[in-house]
Amino acid sequence: MGLTISFRKAEFEKDAAMLHKWHHEPHVIPYWNQNFPFSQFTKHLKKLLADDHQTLWIGMIDGNPMSYWESYWAKEDVIGKHYETKQYDQGVHLLFGEPAYLGKGLSLPMLREMVKQMFTDKRTERIVAEPDSRNEKMIHIFQKCGFNPQYEIKLPDKKALFMICTREEFERRLNDGI
Repeated sequence: MGLTISFRKAEFEKDAAMLHKWHHEPHVIPYWNQNFPFSQFTKHLKKLLADDHQTLWIGMIDGNPMSYWESYWAKEDVIGKHYETKQYDQGVHLLFGEPAYLGKGLSLPMLREMVKQMFTDKRTERIVAEPDSRNEKMIHIFQKCGFNPQYEIKLPDKKALFMICTREEFERRLNDGI
């Protein structure tokens, strides 16, 4: 592909306006429902940044910010009420904010890089995701990365498909070039 994928931690001062803009993109609104006025969005973002159970990331292609990611400890998240968690299970949320990067085949390589980064914590054996049940494109990408659908769940903000990716399955797919 020839593109450099990287992630940096989100910062309030540096990223609030950009993240607010991304949450107002037509392709984001139906799945995130966080198209709040700026003052409300910044309060929400400050709360997210202060939450120790998760880390917010900006995904970049060749150093250009284009996506938003959340990695979190599943046991301490609302998702932990919907399955039998293990102590070091992690979860992931993502959105592609910049429209210019949509449809370019970047979702799978970026998701693989994030999952690879999350599995650097040797205690983590599983990563979970709960994409909106209507988001067939992302469900397909999660499956290609090694996430297996489990069952539908009702979360406070959506009906979601609960998915699990084991370290073993992820590494098998990487090694087999799948």
